[in-house]
Amino acid sequence: MNNSTYTFDKNTDIKFLKSVGPKRAQALYQNNINTIGDLLKHYPRRYLDRTNIKKISDLIVNEKAVVVAKVISMNVKRTKKGQFFQLTLSDTKQTIQGLWFHGVSWIMEKFNEGDIVALYGKIEFYQGFRIIHPEFDILDKDDDPINTSRIVPLYSSNNILKKAGFDTRGIRRLLIKIFEKDKEILSEFFNPSILKQEGLIDLNKSIYFIHNPTDQYSIDTSLYRLKFNEHFFLQLLKALNKKKLESYEGKVYDELGEYAIKIYKSLEFNLTKAQIKSLRDIRSDLKLKKPMNRLIQGDVGCGKTIVAVITAAIIAGHHSQIAIMAPTEILAEQHYNSFEKHFKNYDISCQLLISNISQKEKNDIYKNLESGRINIIVGTHALIQKKVIFKDLGLVIIDEQHRFGVDQRKSLLEKGDNPNVLSMTATPIPRTLAFTVHGDMDISWIDEMPQNRKSIKTKLIYEKNVTNVYEHMKKEMDKGHYCYVVYPLIEESDKMDLKDAKSGFKSLQKIFSNYNLGFMHGKLPKDEKNSLMNKFINGEIQCLISTTVIEVGIDHKMATIMVIENSERFGLTQLHQLRGRVGRSTLQSYCYLIQRKDSFTSSQRLKIMEKTTDGFVISDEDLKIRGPGDFFGTKQHGYLNSGLINFSQDREIIKRARNLAFKIVDEDPKLKLEKNKLIKSEFMINYKDMLEFINIG
Repeated sequence: MNNSTYTFDKNTDIKFLKSVGPKRAQALYQNNINTIGDLLKHYPRRYLDRTNIKKISDLIVNEKAVVVAKVISMNVKRTKKGQFFQLTLSDTKQTIQGLWFHGVSWIMEKFNEGDIVALYGKIEFYQGFRIIHPEFDILDKDDDPINTSRIVPLYSSNNILKKAGFDTRGIRRLLIKIFEKDKEILSEFFNPSILKQEGLIDLNKSIYFIHNPTDQYSIDTSLYRLKFNEHFFLQLLKALNKKKLESYEGKVYDELGEYAIKIYKSLEFNLTKAQIKSLRDIRSDLKLKKPMNRLIQGDVGCGKTIVAVITAAIIAGHHSQIAIMAPTEILAEQHYNSFEKHFKNYDISCQLLISNISQKEKNDIYKNLESGRINIIVGTHALIQKKVIFKDLGLVIIDEQHRFGVDQRKSLLEKGDNPNVLSMTATPIPRTLAFTVHGDMDISWIDEMPQNRKSIKTKLIYEKNVTNVYEHMKKEMDKGHYCYVVYPLIEESDKMDLKDAKSGFKSLQKIFSNYNLGFMHGKLPKDEKNSLMNKFINGEIQCLISTTVIEVGIDHKMATIMVIENSERFGLTQLHQLRGRVGRSTLQSYCYLIQRKDSFTSSQRLKIMEKTTDGFVISDEDLKIRGPGDFFGTKQHGYLNSGLINFSQDREIIKRARNLAFKIVDEDPKLKLEKNKLIKSEFMINYKDMLEFINIG
């Protein structure tokens, strides 16, 4: 094929791009760059603003500047307080130093003498110019950025790409070849009125300027447009799904019924205003012909379960069945105990279906579910088996729904005729992100805690002070209270952490020789796990040493101390979930975050836990630090891999994209109008993997 005469589009195989060829293309294929379009979406990881590059001799103290110079020496310096890494660079006769006080072992491996490095940061002067913790980029040896007064995009490149000649500069060369050939490769899918209304630049311009910026404004406007695209199509999916769900008809549950009223009146506590509002939202949903599709978003211990119990009572009062699905057997058993406790005085049959029961019990459950003799079934993913058949499934309650796959949720819903869906999550999600993830659901927020709860006192503890924590634990256990000590477990197959937890258990047995300790982890047989849990709940074990298997599902009212070892290895949201295992009564509770590896970054992050017990504030901070990875499952949300989206910063874009998507679907539910045909085409071609979400609660 003659590269000079043929035309290509975004779907053209990357091997046909001039200078690539079949052999070099293999490296690109291995990095999911298969077509011209894929390369165009390989966005810069950052930019080097060479318009502000200064010679060392021209630097001014306290200004921020870019310096490009050669590494002439590097050393690890030791002080009384520790060590730091010193990098010395020179552009002519002048020198400047880059200093790193944290992550020394990591940073020192990045450089070699002779490297050309761009340093960026605030200029200080102490025995010469220096930058503390500078941002940096290692440039190509033959690159002469001082004579290139422009903004240069820098691209992610791994060893596979580099070996094939596709380092950041090699990728830049490929993109230049594309734009030399054609600057109008992509088809604009928004009509002119939308572009004007939303202040968006043309799609091809955004792609061109994201790779070839002329100034900061061109970067900002391009970034805004490309972010808007991704948020828009995600929200379009949610809008289409919601519209489809609204077209379904289900059974109307217009009366509260005797069970709901009796359970409400028998409560030994007053519901919070947020709980009452959630119940009102649910009542309104159940009175409609279309099935409910609601998420209860609430912090650990806010009282979501009692809302679910009363909702189940309404459905049971209309002689329909209820299925409650939880991600773990521990949590399923906890829910079963709660539901059974509230319904045991009424003519309502409540059963538990988990793998840890006999086959005879399972067969009886299957038979009684199909006949309708069981009103409420609580279980794990065992509920989605083909043998589980309902007579009249009216309500599906899914706890921590993000822990279930799309297919699992779908399988359970298909066991009923458009059943109502009530999802619950104690994993705090920022409101902006909740509308992004659950945009097709109605959301109720339980954002206040029961009035009798005391705030958990949280303290960051360094290794040298850990004995003080042990003394406090002894005092609490002497009062008849209980403690947890949690060790991190990174992966199921990783034995390292399990060994650490075991050695920790042995050490703690010596320290707490006069107390009863138990050790639990995910690899224990289920019978053993259940036995340990029962012993802990019944008071035979005073301190439970565990991995993160106890993150959700354990409710011990008398537990007052949570100790989290190596807390720097956990995300803030997970730390908050673990902390929620204590503080579940009127007793004052404590959470100690043991930091074994001291670093400034970890300490600053963990101090957020000291400042607040508000899960929504914590999740917002966690999102800023770690990004959306933990809130989206890889399989379900693989289309959010561009690296452009930042949910904590994109609030206004999300709001505008959501409003536009829902407005379009309200006017044109099938996207059949001429003005929406290109949007539909783009959606069907590039976001087809998202279609599996349609019609799933």
